[in-house]
Amino acid sequence: MRAAAGPGPVPILSAPAAALPGLTRARSNAAAPADIRRPRPAAASRAGLFPWVPVCLSLGIALWFAWPALPGTGFWIIAGGLGLAGFVAARLSQPLAERGRIGWAFSDGLRIGGMAIVLVVAGAGLAGIRSAHVAAPVLEWRYYGPVEGRLVEIDRSARDRIRLTLDRVVLRDVSPARTPGKVRLSLMDMAAGDLPPLGQRVMLTGNLGPPSGPAAPGSFDFRQYAWFEGLGAVGYSRTPVMAVAAPEGGLWWMHRARIAISRAMQDRIGGQKGAVAAALMTGDRSGIEEATNAVMRASNLYHIISISGLHMGMLAGFVYGALRMALVAAQGIGMICGWPVHKIAAGAAIAAASAYLWLSGGGVATERAFVMVAVMLGAILADRRAISLRTVALAATIILILSPESLISPGFQMSFAATIALILTYGPWSRLAPRLPFWLRPLLMLLVSSFVAAMATSPLAAAHFNRMAQYGLLANLLAVPVMGTLVMPAGVIAALLAPIGLAGPALWIMGLGTDWMLRVAEFVAGLDGAVTAVAAPPAPVLPLMGFGAVAAVLCWRRDLAASRPGPLAVGLVAGLLMLAGSAALWLTAARPQILIAAEGEAVGLMTPLGRAVSKPSGGSFIVRTWLLEDGDTATQEESAARPAWQGDRRDRQAVVTADWQVLHFTGKGSGRRALAACRPNRIVVASEPIEGLPEVPPCLAFDPRRLRQSGAVSIDMKTEGPRITAASGRRPAPN
Repeated sequence: MRAAAGPGPVPILSAPAAALPGLTRARSNAAAPADIRRPRPAAASRAGLFPWVPVCLSLGIALWFAWPALPGTGFWIIAGGLGLAGFVAARLSQPLAERGRIGWAFSDGLRIGGMAIVLVVAGAGLAGIRSAHVAAPVLEWRYYGPVEGRLVEIDRSARDRIRLTLDRVVLRDVSPARTPGKVRLSLMDMAAGDLPPLGQRVMLTGNLGPPSGPAAPGSFDFRQYAWFEGLGAVGYSRTPVMAVAAPEGGLWWMHRARIAISRAMQDRIGGQKGAVAAALMTGDRSGIEEATNAVMRASNLYHIISISGLHMGMLAGFVYGALRMALVAAQGIGMICGWPVHKIAAGAAIAAASAYLWLSGGGVATERAFVMVAVMLGAILADRRAISLRTVALAATIILILSPESLISPGFQMSFAATIALILTYGPWSRLAPRLPFWLRPLLMLLVSSFVAAMATSPLAAAHFNRMAQYGLLANLLAVPVMGTLVMPAGVIAALLAPIGLAGPALWIMGLGTDWMLRVAEFVAGLDGAVTAVAAPPAPVLPLMGFGAVAAVLCWRRDLAASRPGPLAVGLVAGLLMLAGSAALWLTAARPQILIAAEGEAVGLMTPLGRAVSKPSGGSFIVRTWLLEDGDTATQEESAARPAWQGDRRDRQAVVTADWQVLHFTGKGSGRRALAACRPNRIVVASEPIEGLPEVPPCLAFDPRRLRQSGAVSIDMKTEGPRITAASGRRPAPN
């Protein structure tokens, strides 16, 4: 897919000639006459630093998210000053060098450094603007009563329950200024076939509450995720869903058509293979049972049922390749002459990808995949290289501008990690492939690409999901080729033949492919040791890993003519040191000794046998998260059975050190019992408010009222006493 080479557009950053391999500067740093201008660098030199643009934007976005409090006026004054200083330095660097005030080498460094600062500040600004743009009320209390709204999304929860997302919400006795813009409710007693159509205004009785914070300090913050999704409340309902008004017209007919296509595919193919096929083509995963999701995760095939770059690339690649071969054949028999077949095929592939974007529902991951595919196909239309780091950098820049919060999502990180790794592999493979037998090339290409993508994404998957699928490479080798050669092409053909009623054979083939993938997932998930739990890394690990890998990749150049290491060598060493540091931090990190849930419903104590929780039930989701982040595969019941806690099921106590104890009180009257037990060298946790505590209590006391301010808490016992870390964090923007 490489088009004819040509000069590219001038990027935001221009590279000095000496920064490129094999190029040296003939001038000296001595003062040059003011009327002699430096020769303009070549196009390749000017384009050399463009891949650093999304890196600098990412650094600014990461700083905004890592800031310990919501950035205020002082933050933006300092950031604005730094950005202005960087811009001025970049603009004045060349005039100063031309007048002989500074050397050319220093001028280059000043210009590049100044523009880098501008981009970092711009990244932070993008995150702040995006946060303010999505700002909407968040429910601050528990609500029970009628919930009315327009149905905008249907999916399935981790507990295998149908979930509805409503916008234009109305809550009883809640003013519009305090009503969330969107709410999500899990339906306790509704089957997938009973769902109302999208765009329908519905009413039901629901239990709602604010989005929950992290299960522990450093854990995934659903509250932050919900903020950028516009979700102001989540909950559940046990009542039927009643229609309040007729389904809306406008674009909602398109969404209803998408769901209708999904239902037709599920009915025609049948079973879970039909549900998976519908998810692949329409993005509707409401028919996939949690048991299917579980085996797909255990076999590392879950990415297949979440529409992403793999699906978009396969579909667009099939359309591009098939149409191009057809046009070339037409040229061969003289039907068409002189047509730019590769551009026609690329245009058709973009159109097919656009249709797939609509058909799949246009989720964040799908939109990100569409941008990447559209940029690469657009490069063909513009006679540029379709697969290159510049193309990936352009796609990343567009995504970060439109959706800066994508940076911290697993999908963004894993997609670009796999893409960059495959691009780096393309060069060596293209030199090796001609030496191999033609029949061996596809198999080896599949093996190499699967291995490279797995190696690039495995550390990220382990860090985000606390598990590693040991046989994921085997599962992908068995399933992905079937998806690329049968499932996606059959889906395209079925879509083309459906208007004339001939989609049946294509859907039958598609069902064979999805059935094979499910069988592979079940086989691999059933192997001994298929899944290994991995302890969660400390907070600095992922940033160090990501920026270190990018620095190492972008600085991996060799200048044999250089007499001493240059900036690229320094960047390479810095990147490798960051990677080594992230690995060292992860391997040597210790998990917190004590974890306390955000509502006081669970307490976990680390023991030599693993974490022991105070109760075998209650706070199951939080406890499951704790155990996964410990790298522990035990259930809550198994964890509670570990020797540590003693006492009645409502009054639990455990020894932390020779001097300290932890006590957990639950049920009615727990606040009163906790007050009586509050003594020095005790950590007291109650599921009810502790009334009557002095301003400076003799114990470390945690009840729902205090935990509401701090969020979940971790405690480590140090020589000087307990060190407390709160997960309260901040909401990305004020209400």
